[in-house]
Amino acid sequence: MKIAYDHQIFTSQVYGGISKYYYHLAKELSGIGESVKIFSPFYKNKYISDLPKKVVNGRYVDHYPLNSQRIVNKYNQFVSDRGIHKYQPDIIHETFYSGRRTDKNSYKTVITVYDMIHELFDYYEPPHHRGWDAKKTSIENADHIICISENTKNDLINLYGISDEKISVTYLGFERSPIQIDDDTTINSRPYLLYVGWREWYKNFDNFLKSVASSHKLIEDFDIVLFGGGKISNKHMKLIQDLGFRANQVTQIEGDDHLLARYYQSASVFVHPSLYEGFGLTPLEAMSYNCPVVSSNTSSMPEVVGNSAELFDPENIEQMRGAIERVVYSQTRADELVKLGQERCKLFSWQQCASETLEIYNKLI
Repeated sequence: MKIAYDHQIFTSQVYGGISKYYYHLAKELSGIGESVKIFSPFYKNKYISDLPKKVVNGRYVDHYPLNSQRIVNKYNQFVSDRGIHKYQPDIIHETFYSGRRTDKNSYKTVITVYDMIHELFDYYEPPHHRGWDAKKTSIENADHIICISENTKNDLINLYGISDEKISVTYLGFERSPIQIDDDTTINSRPYLLYVGWREWYKNFDNFLKSVASSHKLIEDFDIVLFGGGKISNKHMKLIQDLGFRANQVTQIEGDDHLLARYYQSASVFVHPSLYEGFGLTPLEAMSYNCPVVSSNTSSMPEVVGNSAELFDPENIEQMRGAIERVVYSQTRADELVKLGQERCKLFSWQQCASETLEIYNKLI
């Protein structure tokens, strides 16, 4: 079988969950002998730069010239279309929502839907939502749709009326990055609660801060470390000050997966307060480093974490505070969650994700 992945996500993401997903699919499927090619003439994605040259049809660039993203996208689209046409794949798996379809009869198209956040949460106003028109068109044009959780599948059916037969569910995998000791990197000197990733909108970061600040014990005994997600915004800096956190009690760290692994390993607890997730990979990552997890109980989260996390209603600040306190002030409960988390992690792997995806491809051709 000949499998092609297009340029879209690799043109735009340096790191990120979506590009990591396609990187692992390409790596695993090519590793078992399938003919796999990624067509991305110029890409800035760090993950696929590690793949064999025979897999990636393109060239890594450290950055694009200022204000050139749209030009690069158009160039990549034109050149990758030519490359894919010449390759004559059996399957094209679009890496994002292009809203277009060419050579309809020469191959089957697959698209993965990660979540229905933008449809369920009225956050973006025109013109920022235009990309989601392309999403709907891509979904309607695809021969088959992969969802990364049953929750996402149900949302897709309810919101778009897509037939159940056109959708398959394949869980994401994850891999445990090795811990690398770096003498120049100091992990937090005080016990800390760890938060990872973006902090706006549905991620519910404000309620997380409020839940910690509402506890005299938590705000006295713990720092908060924010990993990734960019610098703390002025809005959040003001909220942190207004809630009574001490100077430098809430800090933000950037780094690669190896550094993140160290922060997982050293945290008192990983807190995942999100209102909605299509899958939610970070709790599994935390579990793999023996970090107890406290998580919201909405959308796909119970489906992913099972009984291996302390759950709470993310819109209830008291519940969130109580869940955090039950873990950080009980070594017995923390140890229990670590043990359960180790077992939970065994249910998810990139090998299994790729194997199930290949089965979907085979049924289409």
